[in-house]
Amino acid sequence: MKTAYTYTVLRYLHDTTTGEFVNVGVALYARDVRYASAQCRSTYGRLSKTFPGMDGEAFKNLMRFIQSRLEEIGDSIRSDLPLDGLPESVMQIAHAVLPPDDSSLQWSPAGGGLTEDPSQTLETLFDRLVTRYDERQQQERRTDEEVWRKYKRSLETSHVLGHLQSKTIAVKDDEVEFRYAWRNGLWHCLEPVSFDLSSADSIRDKAHRWLGQVSSVQDASEKFKVYLLLGEPQLESLRPAFDRAISILGKLPVDKEIVREDNAAAFSSRFAHEIETHAGL
Repeated sequence: MKTAYTYTVLRYLHDTTTGEFVNVGVALYARDVRYASAQCRSTYGRLSKTFPGMDGEAFKNLMRFIQSRLEEIGDSIRSDLPLDGLPESVMQIAHAVLPPDDSSLQWSPAGGGLTEDPSQTLETLFDRLVTRYDERQQQERRTDEEVWRKYKRSLETSHVLGHLQSKTIAVKDDEVEFRYAWRNGLWHCLEPVSFDLSSADSIRDKAHRWLGQVSSVQDASEKFKVYLLLGEPQLESLRPAFDRAISILGKLPVDKEIVREDNAAAFSSRFAHEIETHAGL
């Protein structure tokens, strides 16, 4: 059964004059099930790159304090009825811990929705709104190189790996390097792409990144074909995101072939045969 919830995002403003901010936490409150909690950043690497000179340790201590206080309030709401009744909105809880002022930490206006699992929704919001653009955003379970190992087995058996080389496809203002390529009139560019990631957002972002990269060199003077050798997510819950990623990659405006992992052996054998035939092996 779904229940209503409200949430607010904690923003760090390094310079209140410019108004630039980075999201650093999320607080969520579901009144009907008496759930309130928060997640705040435990690291400051991204912030220190965005705002050089910030006091990272002081920031970490403040994040720990805010999250701890919000969790304490959540425990109180679950176990005891507050003397003045349950809060109506997450903003009442957030402002009890960090009142509105002109400091570098500010709460966003409240958002809301319906959820069957407030705790999971908090994690999802934190991932999407706070940590999405961290350097670890892909959160790989298998790397591209690990996916490549599965595809190269047939190539190894056919002794054609020596015909593959790295190739950079370039235009005037951009270029894309493919790690495995072979030429027979045009460049056949193979690239393993792992979508064995830990979130739907990471899968979508990686698909869009490849769409953008290849689109940027579509007018290259050298003829080329792209083969994207996909690694599928191990989590069944991420299958819909993977299917959408394939649809995104289908928009590549170049000659292409998108290979799914269950077809890895057949593709590798076929590709190896093409090299063998051309090279007279």
